[in-house]
Amino acid sequence: MAAGSGTGTGTGTGTGTGMGMGVRALPASPNWYSSRCSDASSDGRLFGFAARHRVCLLDVAAAAPAFYGELIGHTDRISGFAFCPCPGQSSLCASSSDDGSVKIWDTGTLSPVLEYSLHQNAISALHWSPLVKDLIVSGDEKGVIVCYWHNRNDSQQFFPEPRTVFCLTCSPHHENLVAIGYKDGMVVVIDISRKREVVHRLRGHEDEIHCLAWCPVPGEERLPAWQDELQAPSEEGKVPNGELTQDTATKKGCYLASGSKDQTIRIWSCTRGRSVMTLKLPPTKRRGGAVDPAVKERIWLTVHWPAGHPTEIVSSGFGGELLLWNLTQPGKRKWTLLGSSEGQNHSRIVFNLSSVKHQDKELLFSISMDRDVKCWDLSTLDCSWTMPSLGGFVYSLAFSPVDTGCLAIGVGDSMIRVWNTLSMNNIYDVKTFWQSIKSKVTALSWHPTKEGSLAFGTDDGKVGIFDTLSSSAKNKPPQISSTYHKKTVYTLAWGPPTPPLTSGEESEQPSVTLYSCAGEGIVFQHNPWKLNGEANDINKVIRDTNSIKHKLPARTEISWKPDGKLLALGNEDGSIEIFQAPNLKLLCTIQQHHKLINAIRWHHEHGTQPELSYLIASGSINATIYVHNLKNVVENSSESPLTITEPFRTLAGHTAKITSLSWSPHHEGRLVSACYDGTAQVWDVMKEEPLCNYRGHQGRLLSVQWSPVDSDCVYTGADDFSVHKWHISKQEHTRPPQGKKSVELEKKRSMQPKVKAKKKKKPTGKSPGKQDANDAMNGDDSMKEMLLEENGVSDHEGEKEAQEAELADKVSVTVSRDTSSSACDYSSFSSPKPFVTQKAAPVKKDPPKEKPAPDASLKKKKPRSILPFSTLMDHRSKDELHQDCLKLAACLKTKDNNEDVSPDLKDCIHLGLFTDRDSLHKMIDMEGKHHLENGHAELFQQLMLWKGDLKGVLQAAAERGELTDQLVAMSPMAGYQAWVWTVEAFAKQLCFQEQYVKAASHLLSIHKVYEAIELLKVNNFYREAIVMAKTRLRPEDPILKDLYTSWAALLEKDGHYSMAAKCYLGASSPYDAVKVLSKKGDVTSLKTAAELALISGEEELSATLSLRCAQDLLLSRNWVGAQEVLQQHKTLFGQSLVFCLNELLCRCLSERNPCERKSPMPPCYHNWELNRQASFFDMVTEVWQNVLGMDTTERATCAQEQLHRIEHPPSTSNTHPKQVLFHISHDLALAALSCHLGMWDEAVKDILGAVTRSFDAGNFTLMQEICSIILPEGCDDLRHKLDSTNSQSMDACRNLEGFMAYRLLYDLWWNPPKDCLGLQKAVLGPVLCPSEQTAPEKSCVSGDPSPEETVQTAAEMGENLCSTTDVHKCETQSDSGTDSTDMVDRQSKLKGCQVLLSEEMAALQNTQRDIAEVQETLAEMIRQHQQQRNNLQENTNGNTQGSNLEQSSETESDKQCSDSNQMNCKDEVKQPITLPELTKQLLKAKQKLAEFPDNLKVFPFPDVLECCLVLLHLGSQCPSELQEEALALLRKHGSAGIYKKAGRSFLT
Repeated sequence: MAAGSGTGTGTGTGTGTGMGMGVRALPASPNWYSSRCSDASSDGRLFGFAARHRVCLLDVAAAAPAFYGELIGHTDRISGFAFCPCPGQSSLCASSSDDGSVKIWDTGTLSPVLEYSLHQNAISALHWSPLVKDLIVSGDEKGVIVCYWHNRNDSQQFFPEPRTVFCLTCSPHHENLVAIGYKDGMVVVIDISRKREVVHRLRGHEDEIHCLAWCPVPGEERLPAWQDELQAPSEEGKVPNGELTQDTATKKGCYLASGSKDQTIRIWSCTRGRSVMTLKLPPTKRRGGAVDPAVKERIWLTVHWPAGHPTEIVSSGFGGELLLWNLTQPGKRKWTLLGSSEGQNHSRIVFNLSSVKHQDKELLFSISMDRDVKCWDLSTLDCSWTMPSLGGFVYSLAFSPVDTGCLAIGVGDSMIRVWNTLSMNNIYDVKTFWQSIKSKVTALSWHPTKEGSLAFGTDDGKVGIFDTLSSSAKNKPPQISSTYHKKTVYTLAWGPPTPPLTSGEESEQPSVTLYSCAGEGIVFQHNPWKLNGEANDINKVIRDTNSIKHKLPARTEISWKPDGKLLALGNEDGSIEIFQAPNLKLLCTIQQHHKLINAIRWHHEHGTQPELSYLIASGSINATIYVHNLKNVVENSSESPLTITEPFRTLAGHTAKITSLSWSPHHEGRLVSACYDGTAQVWDVMKEEPLCNYRGHQGRLLSVQWSPVDSDCVYTGADDFSVHKWHISKQEHTRPPQGKKSVELEKKRSMQPKVKAKKKKKPTGKSPGKQDANDAMNGDDSMKEMLLEENGVSDHEGEKEAQEAELADKVSVTVSRDTSSSACDYSSFSSPKPFVTQKAAPVKKDPPKEKPAPDASLKKKKPRSILPFSTLMDHRSKDELHQDCLKLAACLKTKDNNEDVSPDLKDCIHLGLFTDRDSLHKMIDMEGKHHLENGHAELFQQLMLWKGDLKGVLQAAAERGELTDQLVAMSPMAGYQAWVWTVEAFAKQLCFQEQYVKAASHLLSIHKVYEAIELLKVNNFYREAIVMAKTRLRPEDPILKDLYTSWAALLEKDGHYSMAAKCYLGASSPYDAVKVLSKKGDVTSLKTAAELALISGEEELSATLSLRCAQDLLLSRNWVGAQEVLQQHKTLFGQSLVFCLNELLCRCLSERNPCERKSPMPPCYHNWELNRQASFFDMVTEVWQNVLGMDTTERATCAQEQLHRIEHPPSTSNTHPKQVLFHISHDLALAALSCHLGMWDEAVKDILGAVTRSFDAGNFTLMQEICSIILPEGCDDLRHKLDSTNSQSMDACRNLEGFMAYRLLYDLWWNPPKDCLGLQKAVLGPVLCPSEQTAPEKSCVSGDPSPEETVQTAAEMGENLCSTTDVHKCETQSDSGTDSTDMVDRQSKLKGCQVLLSEEMAALQNTQRDIAEVQETLAEMIRQHQQQRNNLQENTNGNTQGSNLEQSSETESDKQCSDSNQMNCKDEVKQPITLPELTKQLLKAKQKLAEFPDNLKVFPFPDVLECCLVLLHLGSQCPSELQEEALALLRKHGSAGIYKKAGRSFLT
């Protein structure tokens, strides 16, 4: 088929396709990752697919596809597309877009019929109901389903699941059923006629549902190969098929197929609501897929159930293969591959499948990530045709000069297409090259003579050469030049070699070399034989040949005259320079455009008029095209280069920048231009006349080529991702759209997507309609805006699924940011959805590296200018600036003529910048004044510094307190003194701002160490001060010690004792450290303090603290810890013995008296082995010897001496029980030592001391326990060992016996015979029994009654006691035989108590009581007297002292009486007593006391009268002779009131 025959002519020129007849196109690529964005019309005529925000329609009725037209109107990427399946309406179709709308179109007119926007979220799926002709169902990312009946404009919403919808399909058999597939693998079938819409929830898939297809035939007859997954095969027969099929269509049910990302296809039964078959994708081998093996691509599993094949399903596979599954076939392998021969398959994943019945054949259409649309014949499973498509801007077109009709296309999807436009059997015979490109292809050029050698340049500066003839299916990768441009490659041209490549032999050099020009403004010459060698910059040759010193302009375009003799370079400043080969001598410069040059083309050589070959056409950012004739310049070449300012012809009419030019090879002087105004224009150059204007593209044109074989045919490429082949003769317009850029253009512009703020890339999988966007958008704020490439993936970088922004061919260069850039409109570009911003495509320029911040507030603040005045003056109007230039030149001229005269600039102070120093100083002063007036002191200071006047600045700043670090740092420039002065001033300023540490550092910098330390100390920065002092001063400097002690005092005051101790140690006074550590007084502090004292050699202090610590541990019952502390000191050996004995005593006591109340802290005992058989003292001594090392007599004596030195105060009833116990342990330890050393006389005194101590403390139980532990057998054994001549020890022994008897007496009284228990309770309720005592070491308050209390109790019980005793007597008599033996035993024990009834002791105690009583009365009188003296000021009666005293004694006796009344006292009131009488009584008693022998007074003895009372209370248990003796003593000595009361019942 001839190229120009116009296969598949377009029939309609609807809304803006503007296609003339016979347009053949390579369209934009179908959108990716949508479940349904392509469909075939039911009449089989059209196939449509969504390409970015448009729908492309192909006429597929003939054997080969033809471009039919486009549906234009959406402003954002289209996510769904479907034809109306109902007969008679096959021209209607619907599309859904990310702009939120659904549009219904008429393909006959290519115009929208109606539009609705009912979704709030991005629409992700769309289907037109096969049964209800006006129902369209759509679903969105949040799970909302919208049903819309367009004939009656009615809608209904459903929300079956709050999940992302991926696909949906209406049932072909039941008008109300819709199947919906979700992102998480759920499939739901809903009935849109019911309130509770969900019919089935089909669970089984684990990942996104990519497609759903209903079986084309209703009913669920089981196919022989189907294994029902949920039933055992045996059960299959039990469900008769008839049951399922008898009912209506609804009951009859229908199978549903689903394809999922989990790599399985499931067939579901809709009556049973479950999966009946699962097909797993086979791991098929890729066959000839031209894809980078490193690419890991997502799987997309789409399924299609063709209408004519109810038992067969078509699905996509792993790498782009299509599989036909035979559902009836038994066994594992149920699939067959489509496409038998090599290269028929897709090479990347397939997204959509749709089929159509066409005449006798069933055709299947597929769209894929490889950007091909394929048509398959389902009867033969072969591919009928392939329609390639483009995924980016078409930057470059180039026809091969050798292989006629072979068109290379450079596309922004990083691939080169080579289209054999003359192919007979396949009008879309296209080969694709992608290896090693990895970036947008922005420039192409065929080798002039070598077939199949194609040079390419890319957006990232790469230059390479492909061999397009390479026979292997996997084309071999290109050769890449080792020299990269820094920015986008704009143009490539093959031309003769220039130096340094011309130097060698002819045979060693290539006949042509490759020249590349790129965005940084440099042209490289590459040697095609040695691409890995260094390419050379031709500017070097130009400089050398033409001896140029000035800066060369940035190059933006390069073109060799076809005969290779002249080179034209287009520059960024709009000039064009013509050079002569081979040495590049500059012949002339064309100064015409004044804006960046985008295109230069020489006329061809083969015309009838040879002079036309000197025509050169050029286009720039300005819309006008100029043609120059260089014949004269070349022929009459002069020595110096010429400048041409007049064009040969001017072609005006375009309204935007020119991007590409092409001369017709079939005519003379005929040119076609491509422009940003969206049109291509054919011109007759000689007549300056427009011939024809093509407006079929939907975007800005970027490239144009005249067909080399058909004079009526032109190829154009645009930023709408398409290449069009159109016929000049079939166009209706002759000139470009004029005026306001024409109504049509405006329409096109208004259709373009709105610029959206770029969203952050979501890390999760996208909904089906969204590509995973890579954020590497290209956007630049000044020069150009980019357009998004569809689907965003450059194929060979594989699945990074980037949405790339597109860069248009030749766009303005960064080299200069001149006002030319204002010619383009800029839209910044964003949003991860693939769509195109079509405001204006870029001019030559490399794609910028990063996206501009769209929000001005995000930009960095510009720093304030230091020379604002002169900057402002240089931004005035053009006229004023011109005047400045003239004035300046005049000034400098006079200065040259007259060296001494300084130029007078008067009102042009800002020109001082360009003249001498004096003028500059004036300008600086002026600027400085401005800064001060505006409050920018820091800028003024910088200026003065530059000028050299630093001292003044420093003084001014110091006075105002505005010194800064920067000023201080610069101050040394003004000299040493100035620096020192500035630092001191700054330090003062810092102190004022409370930055003391910084101030100290600055003082240090001028060696003022003491001042710096003092500053820190005064402001309590002790830590910093110490660091500074230690680093800078001698170790013996007294300041250091002073710092430590001052800080320690402060810390001590605040209670930070450990820190204070460290300071004292630092100041070498460990004694103070120990003192301060022990201040807190807790165990750990004391322990640490003791150890510290030991280390420091303070032995005595350490021992004292250790003992304190041990005593504290004892209180918490931790004997183990206490022993550890004590054993560090020899001087505390005696104490450690005491502690050991204390521990053993406590253990004995707690064993004897296990306490009900548990102590808050358990005791910590040693695990010593104890000899329980031995006496207590022996057991203790054994532990001392074995454990504590008291192995010698010397040690024992030493310990005894240590303990004798310690005097404990006598105990009272207020002494803490644990303290009492410790003091007792001390006494007993001495006794044990005396026993061990055989000093029995000492031992008996110490034992007595221990017993009396417990007695004095009022802890009777403790006294009992100690007596029974120490002397279980009584005192007889002890008495035999004493020295009978030593009266003192004998007295002590006697008194000890007295206490033993005292204990026994109470024992007998409190534990009467069994039959008396009731009586005992009645009588002695108030007295606490020993059994109710707490264990002595735990009890906190003495629980025992003191003897006085006992006496009082006896008194209170008075008569009552008597009567009970009588009753008791009767009882005993009546039952005398009960326990006579017990009685006898008690009587003998009571006789042993006779030792207590000592006459002399009773008399002594009576006297002592008298003395105490008189002393008490006296003390009370004195107290009252003092009280009254205090009240004397208020007394005006003049009472004498005597009467006061008398009064006071009266009060006293009243008081006593009232006290006695409380005690049931019936005594008559005592007469008041006077002071002299009292004194007399006291004297008398003291004399009496002196008469008693001394040995009675040395040791204490139990109260004799108390014992008498107890004996009397015992009644019949007590032998009569004892009772009489007791009564006699009571009568004689019981004169004291308390005994009188107690004994009254016995004495009356």
